[in-house]
Amino acid sequence: MYKIIHKKYLNATVVMMDIEAPRVAKKAKAGQFIILRVDEDGERIPLTVAGTNMTEGTVKIIFQTVGATTNALAQKSEGEYIQDFVGPLGKATEIEGLKKVCVVGGGVGCAIALPVAQALHEAGCEVHSIVGFRNKDLVILEDEFKACSDRLTIMTDDGSYGRQGVVTVPLKEAIEAGENYDRVITIGPLIMMKFVVATTKPYGVPTVVSMNPVMVDGTGMCGGCRLTVGGKTKFACVDGPEFDGFEVDFDEAMSRSTMYADFERHARDASCNLFKKEVE
Repeated sequence: MYKIIHKKYLNATVVMMDIEAPRVAKKAKAGQFIILRVDEDGERIPLTVAGTNMTEGTVKIIFQTVGATTNALAQKSEGEYIQDFVGPLGKATEIEGLKKVCVVGGGVGCAIALPVAQALHEAGCEVHSIVGFRNKDLVILEDEFKACSDRLTIMTDDGSYGRQGVVTVPLKEAIEAGENYDRVITIGPLIMMKFVVATTKPYGVPTVVSMNPVMVDGTGMCGGCRLTVGGKTKFACVDGPEFDGFEVDFDEAMSRSTMYADFERHARDASCNLFKKEVE
């Protein structure tokens, strides 16, 4: 059993927790993930490591309440326990030798982008961060990004905070202004990453994408995270989750990501009805 040391809502649907898991905290690096079960009857879900504290032996996770399991996890309080917490899994972000990097995050994907930006900053890399959200109410981790970024640009779709527009606009502006990035690392919705790649490719800027949005099982057994990368079949959980964005077949990945949408919606509705009855 793994104790919830700290819990905080970052916005109405996004929750941050620090979980007591000293052995995972000791080994986890930016870009890796864990698998957890809320209780004995729960499903196994992957969540990216959003940070670690080796002194306290805790691992930070950030998640959005979108399904039955994340709803169940969100119902847990500080001092309570979750059943399983396994990791670290996947390959860590490669940061060695990088001098200037642009990190592009979208929505809850910013929770995954943050530890990457922090690791780059700690390694002495110049970090430019571009993060995008639908509106001001959904902005998360602004102070944390400011602390590890030499330049931070916040974009909102409706212009209610930061600049109005999509993340590819300031990215293209920076590249055309002469910023020579060693690499662009983008993490967020599949459609966002597809267009980030479309923005950098004409300029030949190496671009890494994190394919966390398509993971299900996390061990390569279920095949749910199967991708086509460079014409070959890869698995996001064991071969990634990060890949060369120029080689990823995004259209295939987006098509596969919607396969279980109906099932997930039914599971979420059932979960929400159950919690409602318990409250009543």
